[in-house]
Amino acid sequence: MSDAAPFGGVYAGRRVLVTGHTGFKGSWLALWLHTLGARVFGLALPAETAPSHAARLDLPLDEALVDLRDAAAVQQALRRFEPEVVLHLAAQPLVRRSYREPSATFDTNVMGLVNLLEAVRATPTVRAVVNATTDKCYANLNTPRGYREDDALGGHDPYSASKACAEIVSASWRASFLAPGASRRPVGLATARAGNVVGGGDWSEDRLVPDLVRAALAGRATPIRHPHATRPWQHVLEPLAGYLRLGQRLLDDPARDAEAWNFGPEDGGHLSVGEVVTRFAAHWPRVRHEIDPRPQPHEAALLHLDIGKSRERLGWRPVWDADTTLARTAHWYREFHEQGRVASRDDLAQYLADARRAGLAWAGA
Repeated sequence: MSDAAPFGGVYAGRRVLVTGHTGFKGSWLALWLHTLGARVFGLALPAETAPSHAARLDLPLDEALVDLRDAAAVQQALRRFEPEVVLHLAAQPLVRRSYREPSATFDTNVMGLVNLLEAVRATPTVRAVVNATTDKCYANLNTPRGYREDDALGGHDPYSASKACAEIVSASWRASFLAPGASRRPVGLATARAGNVVGGGDWSEDRLVPDLVRAALAGRATPIRHPHATRPWQHVLEPLAGYLRLGQRLLDDPARDAEAWNFGPEDGGHLSVGEVVTRFAAHWPRVRHEIDPRPQPHEAALLHLDIGKSRERLGWRPVWDADTTLARTAHWYREFHEQGRVASRDDLAQYLADARRAGLAWAGA
């Protein structure tokens, strides 16, 4: 291992399982791990979208295309892969879909997690688990104060509530089965609560940037549901750096950082939906929007994250501000749709270079 390498070189040659590797965040994480020299394995359903970021990256990895709700298949996959690190991103991640499919949302996000953690217990090679939940796991009080990791959990919609449940399940399995003192083979288990992520390669339904891109390509305006709703916006690489930093620390000591962590933007990244649309359109003039007057399911109006704990204890902080994030995201989609080019590796290289210039220790020399 080399301190000059990102994350101290701990992922080089390491067997790492990414659940949800066919999705937006998971495919970016698989790419990053591949560049770090890890042996990457994937567990997920087939990609839902076409195009698919994972398919365009075409990474050399072994995968199991199984449903988290199938406990036997999940356990069989972990037995075959023998991972040392599990980075859990697989989920039903959409608020509006959770209103249409509440049972499936809870089955995937709660019982799917239980199945994974039980498979971890049965797999002696696993040493660290990072469970990516969401900033929406907090009981939202519509307050401008950023939520801290010890604030109350909650959730109005089924998606948010299921992720609050996933936090409770993680804490229970950690205390009951995985922590030093509860197991002769301790496994470090941390949860990561990230804000709204953007970046190239996301074609999901009911997400702001993909909706803007689809409408722009079709020559129409995007209907905006909640223009004044404020969220913590960040580039997808920001929380992934946090997940990888957590994995590094848990491999070193399974107890030290086995708890909940926030990964969000600086104050300037807490923007309204309307502000994000305006700034994105400044980098791609084809983007237009209009206000959708129809009644909409409930979504929180105000959501801020406090990232002080991650900054102080993990040495993690955002690298790109909101303008850089939206400029690079718009550039990615323009490159893809105008030239057929996938700029993900360029974005990753630039992000690492900027992290080093910012003096972040995890980025290496």
